[in-house]
Amino acid sequence: MTDINSKAATVSFRNVTKMYGSDVTAIDQINLEIEAGKLVTLLGPSGCGKTTTLRMVAGLEMATKGQIFIGDVDVTNLPATDRDVSMVFQSYALFPHMTVLENVSYGLGFSGFNKVETLERAHAGLDLVGLKDYSERLPSALSGGQQQRVAVARALVLEPQVLLFDEPLSNLDAKLRRQVREEIREIQQNLGLTVVYVTHDQEEALAVSDEIVVMRNASIAQMGTPRQLYDTPADAFVADFIGEANLLPCEVTAVNGEVANVSLGDFHTTLPSRGVGQGAAIIAIRPSRLVIGAAEGFNAVVSKATYVGSRMEYTLVSGFSTMFAVRDDVDNPLSIGQEIVVGFAQTGPVLLPVC
Repeated sequence: MTDINSKAATVSFRNVTKMYGSDVTAIDQINLEIEAGKLVTLLGPSGCGKTTTLRMVAGLEMATKGQIFIGDVDVTNLPATDRDVSMVFQSYALFPHMTVLENVSYGLGFSGFNKVETLERAHAGLDLVGLKDYSERLPSALSGGQQQRVAVARALVLEPQVLLFDEPLSNLDAKLRRQVREEIREIQQNLGLTVVYVTHDQEEALAVSDEIVVMRNASIAQMGTPRQLYDTPADAFVADFIGEANLLPCEVTAVNGEVANVSLGDFHTTLPSRGVGQGAAIIAIRPSRLVIGAAEGFNAVVSKATYVGSRMEYTLVSGFSTMFAVRDDVDNPLSIGQEIVVGFAQTGPVLLPVC
């Protein structure tokens, strides 16, 4: 196999719209640039347009308006067979009557390679995903994670400019999902592949991605690195969708440059204003960044306490909201009905506009 990194290409969407009929807008004028050699995840709730976007890269759906480029080539109107991409499907789509080696070799038979080259590439692909000793087995003799790796090897041997994953871990149990996502990420980084990855699982997206595109209602809500989206969401939707977030109603009483004076009931604090003006606003804060027993903060009452092994989870009720908090101290749990003072971690809260 050649150096796959040399083939990795950018993917560009330029004012792309996808309509079904005259009244259903699946994708609404999106602009998107995916760098060569990066793993970018399309994340969002069901019906947001993420799978349609992936299928338009593959050529399985055609754009109604706009242009799609892979590298410098305008592929907007090219069929799937003329695009240098490979796709790993949710169901793996392995042939049950073929051996692992035959499954991996299958696509090469249509690409002009002779038998010797086909076998060399297939064995190299299996070696890449750690399955070189499984070549003669049938898919039914493999675990779910091994079947997923066969599907990845089958896509890799075609040396695509872009590799596409459609919900690749949805059929695996929780422990195996973590293992396989780490393997996919390692392969992508080692080979410098351009990968477009679709999932609805926020933790999965945070774990594997260079960048995440959060989609909502056929458009892009925000794009950024996992840490950017987690720490500085653009709005309440992104804050709530990327991990758990408490969305606390507040009042911005004054803005001085980039600093806002904020009130939550009787508690007053200052936060980066982030363009939010005076009036009603929202503070988004992660459960782990609520400080229970803080020296300064607001009063709350513990209404629920749950032990989940590595941490305690609490539901807290204040005069202005109900919130969810977590605490690592499992040996000294809070009691239901206990009154506490709750504060914010120094880097925790983010001020957002009211949607």
